[in-house]
Amino acid sequence: MRTFRLTDEAFAALAAGRPNPATVEDLRRSQVSRHLLLLADGRKNFKIKTPVWYAERRAEALADPLLALHTTATLAALRTGGDLPPDPVASPRHLVATHDGLSVRARLEDTDPLRARLGLTPSRRLTDAEAAHWQRLFSAAWRILVTRHRPAAEIVAAVLRVIVPIEPDPGAAGLSATSAEAFGAVALSPPADATSFAVGLIHETQHSLLNATRTLFDLVDAGAPHTYSPWREDPRPPSGLLHGAYAYLSVARFWRAEAGPLARFEFARWRAAVAGAADALLADGVLTAAGARFVRAMRDEAGRWLSEPVDDRIERLARGANLEHRVRWRLRNLSVDVGGLVADWEAGRPARLPEPALRGGAGRALERSARLDLVHRALREGGPGRASRKDDQRRAPREDDQRRALPERDQSLQPAGRQRPGDDAYLRGAAGAALDAYLKGLEKPDPGGAEAELWAGVALVGPWECMRQRPEVLRDLHGYFRTVPLRLLAEWLDESLMSPPA
Repeated sequence: MRTFRLTDEAFAALAAGRPNPATVEDLRRSQVSRHLLLLADGRKNFKIKTPVWYAERRAEALADPLLALHTTATLAALRTGGDLPPDPVASPRHLVATHDGLSVRARLEDTDPLRARLGLTPSRRLTDAEAAHWQRLFSAAWRILVTRHRPAAEIVAAVLRVIVPIEPDPGAAGLSATSAEAFGAVALSPPADATSFAVGLIHETQHSLLNATRTLFDLVDAGAPHTYSPWREDPRPPSGLLHGAYAYLSVARFWRAEAGPLARFEFARWRAAVAGAADALLADGVLTAAGARFVRAMRDEAGRWLSEPVDDRIERLARGANLEHRVRWRLRNLSVDVGGLVADWEAGRPARLPEPALRGGAGRALERSARLDLVHRALREGGPGRASRKDDQRRAPREDDQRRALPERDQSLQPAGRQRPGDDAYLRGAAGAALDAYLKGLEKPDPGGAEAELWAGVALVGPWECMRQRPEVLRDLHGYFRTVPLRLLAEWLDESLMSPPA
């Protein structure tokens, strides 16, 4: 077996999400070698015969993500005495696209019995009409990638081999996943449009690259505790935070090259989230020496984008989306013992803020926010003005398959559809009116199942730092002192948060 090495320059470019073709090929070959080693392990230790699919088409089989998944599952069953997986059944369907001299081909896998092992529920077998719809969107997405994101398109073409359609989640805009055992396989829910398809392909391709990188280099120390992640509502291990940051680095780069208010919002939101995640990984001491080098290169890439100008109102909404996510995460996943705070309040002492504890059993969760949905809709339908003329000129014009551009004149941000009282004021930037509405909502015995969004709204527009830094403390304390106005509790906590008692 060959030894895989990367130069310092190639390693830094890979970490920045801009690997050269030779590095991508090295990572692909490393996964083929890994598959060979698994097969050799099976023959040596379990005396299993070479599978028929391997003997008949060796080179193709070794690079096939789903066949590698079958090999891994077979060895796992042999080691544990479990049932062997069923034989692979490859779909005859393929998605193929060519634009401007660059081609991509991927199997549309709706038959293989192990396709659920990518981590999400696979769809039933597709009809011809559904497969044709996937092909139309795939071709349109490929035009977007090749035309405006060619380096990313070249990576996708080199890595992508299989797309597994999965069942959509009515509460999520789109679902996708990869597996460390299946380099080049992507599970995707039906894309809403060509743009979301293009973003999904870039995002999941980055996961495949990082999965392959981690088979060659230890990046994260084992056993580190779970922590906050800007792209999930459940606690994630540091390896998961690294994966998210690496994938969203490519997402931020995609939106950086697109035009329009929604693109600028997505760019502003994810550049900050990636930089923050990288800072957290570097500060927490959970990285190996190679991992620290990797994350510093990611941080340098995202850090260069932080100073790029974005319309003030779009920047406000992007910062708000990141803040709301963090607040909702803390409310969902953290709890505190407020007994000491109750004693401090009743004795008239400064508050001694308790350390939070992770709740158990919350489970996996994806981001769901009605307010964020409203922001997206408002930006799509003519949100808070265009980016500057200079900013638009340096970006490629949108094609016919993209959403219409905004008129030249500045437009006010109009609320779209029905929303909770306070959200329309938040969208307009009327913080005082929004705060009053959110506080009134929290005074109701049952806020209609939207308590977390109301608390997050208070954090977005209220003057209290405790709601932004330690919302779980104010929430739990207010739950004890129902008759004490929330404003008084928040001001009391803020005094200690800003000037902790000795």
